[in-house]
Amino acid sequence: MIGSVLIANRGEIACRIIRTAKRLGVRTVAVYSEADANALHVRMADEAVAIGPAAARDSYLKGDVVIAAAKATGAEAIHPGYGFLSENAEFAKAVFDAGLIWVGPPPAAILAMGLKDAAKQRMIEAGVPVTPGYLGEDQSDARLQKEADAIGYPLLIKAVAGGGGKGMRKVEKAGEFAAALGSARREAAASFGDDRVLLEVYVTRPRHIEVQVFADKHGNAVHLYERDCSLQRRHQKVIEEAPAPGMTAEVRAAICGAAVKAAKAIAYEGAGTIEFIADGSEGLRADRIWFMEMNTRLQVEHPVTEAITGQDLVEWQLRVASGEPLPLRQEEIPLNGWAMEARLYAENPAKGFLPSTGPLTRLRLPKHSVRVDTGVEEGGAVTPWYDPMIAKIVAHAGTREAAADKLARACRGIEVFPVKTNAAFLASCLEHPAFVAEEIDTGFIDRHLDGLKAPIPLADDILRAGATQLAHGKGPAADESVWSPRPGATGFRLNGAPRSTLKVTLDGEARDLTLTSPDFARFGGTWDGADLIVFEHGQAFRLALPRDQTATAGAAASGDIFSPMPGRIVAVDVAEGASVKKGDKLIVVEAMKMEHALNAPSDGVVTGLTVKAGDQIEEGKLLAHVKPA
Repeated sequence: MIGSVLIANRGEIACRIIRTAKRLGVRTVAVYSEADANALHVRMADEAVAIGPAAARDSYLKGDVVIAAAKATGAEAIHPGYGFLSENAEFAKAVFDAGLIWVGPPPAAILAMGLKDAAKQRMIEAGVPVTPGYLGEDQSDARLQKEADAIGYPLLIKAVAGGGGKGMRKVEKAGEFAAALGSARREAAASFGDDRVLLEVYVTRPRHIEVQVFADKHGNAVHLYERDCSLQRRHQKVIEEAPAPGMTAEVRAAICGAAVKAAKAIAYEGAGTIEFIADGSEGLRADRIWFMEMNTRLQVEHPVTEAITGQDLVEWQLRVASGEPLPLRQEEIPLNGWAMEARLYAENPAKGFLPSTGPLTRLRLPKHSVRVDTGVEEGGAVTPWYDPMIAKIVAHAGTREAAADKLARACRGIEVFPVKTNAAFLASCLEHPAFVAEEIDTGFIDRHLDGLKAPIPLADDILRAGATQLAHGKGPAADESVWSPRPGATGFRLNGAPRSTLKVTLDGEARDLTLTSPDFARFGGTWDGADLIVFEHGQAFRLALPRDQTATAGAAASGDIFSPMPGRIVAVDVAEGASVKKGDKLIVVEAMKMEHALNAPSDGVVTGLTVKAGDQIEEGKLLAHVKPA
């Protein structure tokens, strides 16, 4: 077994690898950027090395610096986690060349699957069915438009070097192709340093089903069953589950057999995921499932596979990298119960899922009955530098219904402030009648979006109880429950008739309330200055006494375009003095690896343009003004 390993990553995956390594007696070395100097993974590791500034390109993506840190600390191996350098064949080769152990597949296997067009051609040769489309070398706009027209619409544009939905665009009609192509290329270049794309036919009721595979250095390869990752938003996975709903023994044999065949075709080693797209319009059928791509690394959603098989996949990785054979033969791998994973993100569903950054003054994650993988803690922060995932919440139960219920209840109990999260949105997905009925595909969230992202009102009894507490003034410290007994709460009763009325604001909306004193021991809350923050349904509600309101209305109607988040300007599609129509795209901001278009609020003329492509901006910066026509 490897004696020491450097984790070339950060956040929850670094913490997760460290936990397994410590259990196996393997010494761990963490690396960190300036932004992560106080991060959880840094403190968990046996040793930690600073590797550069906050930007990933200046730290976590500096392969030579990571290798130097491994050699300086005496680490025998490098585990890349996922993201960053995990699928970089040149980095993997450099690790081998440095005399270190690479906890991952051979560089040749990474190369074979790293480019989607080449990977598809390799799979065709291996007899694995692939999605029809264009994989050609000619990347001219004219050729791509011609091929798109021949394929027909809707279709998908995909980055050749892509992953995680980056550089992917759905195109509904021919007139939208050029703009979508430009956007996909920019995002692909920013994410992968490669702006080449391929085209695929769009499956109208697609299910995203992937198979976990593992192979060792002795020619053995197995699968650990399938996962369904169909609940997605903007091609980013939201809810994952294993096994896949509606999977039959016949279809499982076909899809898992194809996955193992794909792994063997490239002499694979270690953990990998073969991703398939299935036409779910007539249920799952063996002849309607096609290869999409292979991820030559551990996946974010690997905990659901661990839950149903009872295996530790990081342990398997370390053993395979050490030269050991696979721990189990195919027939020895169990499949027990049902598991679901929800990705808790720092984002605001009510505002178009815009990223939410800032301090984690309050962070209370579930402690019982579910698994929580996280790389942050209360008192830390969500920065704009990296992926906004706060945690993965994983539930395992005997049935799909029980797993969904357990996970939904866990999400409802999450308390985060002042950062906004998608906790309530996750619970709404899990509780939606169509999800419960297994009526899922990758369009599920878009079809039900308005209902899923709608905030759940604070219940009247909780609101009145909070107002009663507010009436007694600030008591506990910010990290103490507002419901805890404390000195100075005189006259506060747990039971009794209504005593008075009080004017308050709930998230800025004025309310007249009759104060009561119900049993509110189950309520969660904290103080933010003189305001009371109440947690319910996975949401945070601000209760405050009315303050003098100055006239601030009209900003939105004035035509000012403000940045809704910190980020980088990737495109400015208008010039000073240009005439625009309401809804025209003016500026594109990139934040946390995602593009956000800012549109004209009305017909008019652009004035006061303050930015250009490449500028770094802060949240709230005035970017332009549209003078109404």
